[in-house]
Amino acid sequence: MAKYIVRYGAMRFLGVFTARAKDEYGRDDKVIIRTKRGLEVGDILCEATDEAVKQLSDPAFGSIMRAMSEEDEKQTQHMSGDIRREIDTVRRVISEMDLPMQLVDIEHLFGGERVVVYYLAEARVDFRDLVKALASELQTRIEMRQIGVRDEAKLLADFGDCGKPVCCNTHLSEMPPVSMRMAKLQKATLDPTKISGRCGRLKCCLRYEYDTYEELQRDLPPIGSEIVTGNGRGRVLNHEILAGQLLVRMEDNRNIMIDASEVLTVLKRGSGNPGGSSRRGKRRDKKTGSEDQGDDTPNNQDVSEE
Repeated sequence: MAKYIVRYGAMRFLGVFTARAKDEYGRDDKVIIRTKRGLEVGDILCEATDEAVKQLSDPAFGSIMRAMSEEDEKQTQHMSGDIRREIDTVRRVISEMDLPMQLVDIEHLFGGERVVVYYLAEARVDFRDLVKALASELQTRIEMRQIGVRDEAKLLADFGDCGKPVCCNTHLSEMPPVSMRMAKLQKATLDPTKISGRCGRLKCCLRYEYDTYEELQRDLPPIGSEIVTGNGRGRVLNHEILAGQLLVRMEDNRNIMIDASEVLTVLKRGSGNPGGSSRRGKRRDKKTGSEDQGDDTPNNQDVSEE
């Protein structure tokens, strides 16, 4: 039986799913799958080859029940039409109970067998009474899921500053840790309004080319190095990493830009601050928050009610 990598759920989970008998599917085919949460709608991405599965970290597993039919599509559209009303219901009940939480979105599983409520909160919330009230109001099983601001953007954001759909809501299945060090190494502006994404945290795209910048920088004399060139001795002041060039202060106090290939020898390697990796660079930035950012969910709670 063939296996496929399928994307599913509001949080765009990825999993390896087994097709029935001789069923075959192509990319972007919509299918009904069975996950540990129940029946869901999924999108076929590719065959689950060994190489493709290696790219997934902790994938889910399940089975593909069938290709999505017209009747399935009508049922999905009907559930989507109920979401606005259900969101209003959840907000009303939260307000009535005066709970310290902010509703972000809700997700209907296929067949209406479960509703997942995504919310923001500063700390743990005792929502046992809320779950019971919602289960009674919506007549289905309720699952509460506390998320962070980056997950909120993944659920709700549309386009980024680049004019393209936000990465977290398209191709990213996991949001990578991003730090100010990455912005500094790539000589991006440090204006928080320019390097922050829709979630208010550092943009995920700062992570994409960071490894390449680090690799290229390793071939350059560190900032502060004493070097010898064809024009005499000098001290490295700065790097133009992609261009492979150095800003050098010569013995006569002239600052010139030279190609890294013009360095004849390095007399003394510098101990400067390449890309903000020194102790000073690891201080908490007052404007943009902590140096490294990961999952900002304070307490991941998952409670359901039949």
